[in-house]
Amino acid sequence: MSTTYDSHNLRSLFVSLHSIDRLLIAFWALLSLLSLILHAGMPAWRIIVAANLAAACVTCALALAARASGLRLVRWMHDWACFPLVVFTYKEIYFIVRMIHHGRDYDSLLIAIDRALFGINPTQWLTRFANPYLTEVLQIAYSLFYVLFVAAGLELYRKKNLYQFGYFRLTVVYGFFLSYIGYFTLPAVGPRFTLHDFSAIDTEMPGLLLTPYLRWFVNIFESIPAGATSSAALALAQRDVFPSGHTMLTLITVALAYKFKLRIRHCVMGTGSLLIIATVYLRYHYVIDIVAGALLALPCLLSADKIFRLFKGSADGVEPPARMQP
Repeated sequence: MSTTYDSHNLRSLFVSLHSIDRLLIAFWALLSLLSLILHAGMPAWRIIVAANLAAACVTCALALAARASGLRLVRWMHDWACFPLVVFTYKEIYFIVRMIHHGRDYDSLLIAIDRALFGINPTQWLTRFANPYLTEVLQIAYSLFYVLFVAAGLELYRKKNLYQFGYFRLTVVYGFFLSYIGYFTLPAVGPRFTLHDFSAIDTEMPGLLLTPYLRWFVNIFESIPAGATSSAALALAQRDVFPSGHTMLTLITVALAYKFKLRIRHCVMGTGSLLIIATVYLRYHYVIDIVAGALLALPCLLSADKIFRLFKGSADGVEPPARMQP
């Protein structure tokens, strides 16, 4: 009787999971395995494994609750939980990367590549074009990074096409995970720390009304508290420069917005173009980061269909007939 009951529960859980739930759990399992392998040099490995297990349990509980209750709010929470969970994973990556590379950064390599390509440091060269109006516009565009794919996802969600929304959601998160692999390979902090004085950016590149607040938001998101000195900010900052996730995910969102013929696709394209320019102008990235992000977007988009089919289940809805596909 107990065996039958357990089997029924496992089946209920399996059919309740979205493709994105399965991808998240698989990625957390890989991070936990990596932490176990490197545990000798990673004092926080128990916390990382426990946090991943807790995140997986929350994901499974949401999936079961959404299926069992039928409540719209619970279903909505389950459908959108992947995005805050990606942020959780992003923060976790920071600790693992530092342990793998023993605190070493690879900015000097990225700077050398930029100089070999252009004969200059692009962020320093762009300083001549800085003015408060341009800085304000580009800082706003850069800060709209998460808004772009959430807005695109919302338009799909309102169409009540679970299959297309599930495909979009998985492709975006899959793109994030590919960029995280880059952070594992070449952790770096970016030109605002290495080629410029981090504490002087408000003086050297002032904006207008919103720029100071948006810079504060970006810094907080990257683990840099308000008022931190340059040295303290450098020590605390996320190592998330190569490749440019902003570039990679923006291009993925633009491509999917046009694939699904979203009404906001032109707005996404315009804002996304400014956002990519902002990554270098605002000194967050080297140009080679942008190139790497753009190049990685292509294999992500090309392989997304296979990844989606690998992880998808009945909770992802039914694929529309070919004549109804975009």
